[in-house]
Order: sequence, then C-alpha cells, then structure tokens
Amino acid sequence: MADRLRVALAGLGTVGGGVVRLLEANEGLITRRAGMPIEIVAVSARDRSRDRGIDLSRFDWVDDTAGLASRDDVDVVVELIGGSDGPALTLARNTLAAGKAFVTANKAMIAHHGLELARQAEDKSVALKYEAAVAGGIPVIKGLREGAAANEIGQVYGILNGTCNYILTTMEERGSDFADVLAEAQALGYAEADPSFDIDGVDAAHKLAILSSLAFGTRLDFDGIAVSGIRHVIAADIAEAQALGFRIRLIGLAESDAGGLFQRVHPCLVPTSHPLAHVAGSLNAVVAEGNFVGRLFFQGRGAGDGPTASAVVADLIDIARGEYGPAFAMPVDALAEPPVASSAVRRGRAYLRFTVVDKPGVLAEIAAAMRDSGVSIESLIQRGTAPDGSAIIAIVTHAGPERAVTDALERLRGSASLTGEPMLMHILDL
Repeated sequence: MADRLRVALAGLGTVGGGVVRLLEANEGLITRRAGMPIEIVAVSARDRSRDRGIDLSRFDWVDDTAGLASRDDVDVVVELIGGSDGPALTLARNTLAAGKAFVTANKAMIAHHGLELARQAEDKSVALKYEAAVAGGIPVIKGLREGAAANEIGQVYGILNGTCNYILTTMEERGSDFADVLAEAQALGYAEADPSFDIDGVDAAHKLAILSSLAFGTRLDFDGIAVSGIRHVIAADIAEAQALGFRIRLIGLAESDAGGLFQRVHPCLVPTSHPLAHVAGSLNAVVAEGNFVGRLFFQGRGAGDGPTASAVVADLIDIARGEYGPAFAMPVDALAEPPVASSAVRRGRAYLRFTVVDKPGVLAEIAAAMRDSGVSIESLIQRGTAPDGSAIIAIVTHAGPERAVTDALERLRGSASLTGEPMLMHILDL
C-alpha cells in the first residue's frame, strides 16, 4: 500500500452499489482527504449476470468470495454480504489472518463475533472497521470511540431501527393499525418480506450490543440484552400515549454502574419534550451521556445506499490515512466483563394497557393487583366498549421498582377478565 488503497468488495446489493457510485462521484475529494486514491480492484457477489446499473467491467470478478482475502493486489476487503456466520464470517477471518484490513456493515457478525475478530486484528496489527454497522451514515461509532474517548459514559440509548420508527410514526400520523402500516412499509421497501428481525427488536439489539461495548469499555454481550419489539403495539396505545403527552418509540437502552451492565430493547413512551420524540420516519438517533461532555445527540439516516456507503468509505479513508486503533476503543484484554444487571431493582414509570371484558369488578380486580404488588397508579383511563364487548384500560404508574409491575401482571395472569395479553411499555424519563 504505497501510492493507493486497493479494495476488494464483497456484496453488490444496494450498499455495495452505493460504495462504487460514491467512490466515483467524489473521487477527487476522497483522494485529497485520504492522501491517496482509493480504488476497487476486485468484486464478488452471488449473481454475476444481474444488472446493477453500474459498470463492473473494470473490476476483476471473483466467484469465490473467500478468495478475495488471498489476493496480492488487495489491501483491504469490504464485506457487505450480511449474516452473522457463513461466508461473511469466513471472509472476515481469512482477511484478518492474511494481514489485511477489513471493513464491514454487518452488525450481526460484529455483535456475535466482534471480540474474536478484534483480537485477530490486534494480533496482525491491521484495522477492523464497522462504522456502517450501526445507524448507517451517522458517525456514532467514531463519535464514541474517538470524540468522547475521554469521558465516562453513563448511558447510551436511542432509536436504532428505521423500519420500526417508520411504522410507529406512521401509525401516529394516521391512526392506522400496525398490520396495515407494516404491509405498506414492505411495499415501499422499508421492511423485509420477513420483518421479524426488525419488528421483534433483534436488529436494534445487535446495534445496542456494539454501542454498549464502545460506550462502557465492556465485552460484547448480545445474549444479555432483554429484547421485545413493536409487534403488539396497537393504534389505541399510540392514541393514549399522545393524550398523555408521549410518543411511542422502540428504544435501545444501555447503562453501566456498580450493579452491572443493563441492556434492553423495548417500546417506550417518550415525553414530547425529549428530542427522541421528534425523530420521525426511518431516521435513527443515538444519545450518549458523558460525565464531562454532557449529552451528545446523533441523528440521521440509519440505512440506505447513500448513508451506509458514506460510512463504509469513511472507514476506507481512515485506513488510507493510517488512522485506526483497537476496534472497541481499547484492546480486547482491557475490556471489562460486568455481570448482567437485573431489571427488577430499576425504578421508573410504566404504561400498562389491558383489553378486558366490559363488566363490573374488572377495574377493582386490576387495581387490587396493583395495590397488592406495591404499584402506585398515577392515572387510569377506560375507553368505551368495542363491538365485541371488550374495553381498553390504560394505566400509567408512578415511579417504582420494575419488579412490582412485573408481579402485578403475574397476579393477573389467567384472569377471566382479560381478553388478551397486557401490554407493558416503560416510560423514558432521562
């Protein structure tokens, strides 16, 4: 790597095509900022015949993706295949073993195998970069790893999945049901044919695991994240939240203290006074609270060819400059391994929604369960009866231990008064 940075690109989908176009469109500027030209020399993808709208004839085509790692004319491999294991992980391991830099947008692979790959990169003194793995074009990885490096971070949290945010804010704007908006998101390409990873919170959890490690200097612990998604949010929840001065967002939250590392992805009621309440559509946003810098707020497009390609090329520019350090801001051996903090002792307010049979005594039964579990009720609203004879009861609790709310719901489990599972959403009071 003397006069140019030679790149092999694995994966030519939306983001891969965006990388090719960005390197062409901003070639002069990128060369000046990198200190040398950045050139793609080889590419690989599943379907060679597919028309991607870009000229690939000047690049060597490699059918065996794993072979990119062993090429003598390659300095860095960019992986845009996806998947936590399989060809992507094989390529990562082979690239680092060959002493070449590796750039990826693969949050699942980093969340599950990031420590192994980081150690391998350290052993070979090469770069492992993954800015595009979290929040697309928002430079939150660089912000935490470099800009806030001198700070002790108390909390990191935010809106980490654009699909969920699009669904929730569209439900909010139109009063639509979840299923209808999901179908629309799929038609527009915002949601996959199988949207489970997005709407069940798994995608956000992958990103939160990475942010937690960077923020707190801890080992990745995806399995320690409590995950729930937005699948069971209904239009009535959106309306009740608005009436109470909140908006519903899927929030990934991590905190580290003497009790250990707490990580959760969960739909939350966000006060309209909080900046996250105003993050709409498919945007992402991340908040980090530093002990000297204060609140840092990162917002922007979290997916798509342009933003994600921007983050990938930013990593390539850093590599060309020789500007890189440990993948998780400190050597792997320096990362702490705190215990998983229990949610039971956390204090906060909660929103509870019950769908009940509209008959005498139901309110008293719910109130008694709350009383016996030590839950103090701040507000309680019952709406009119639906055609099927059910009614909705919405409760907001005063601040108290989360285990009290959990206990109250357990007391009500199996009650003949309830026609469905209660919905629990925590209130973001940060």
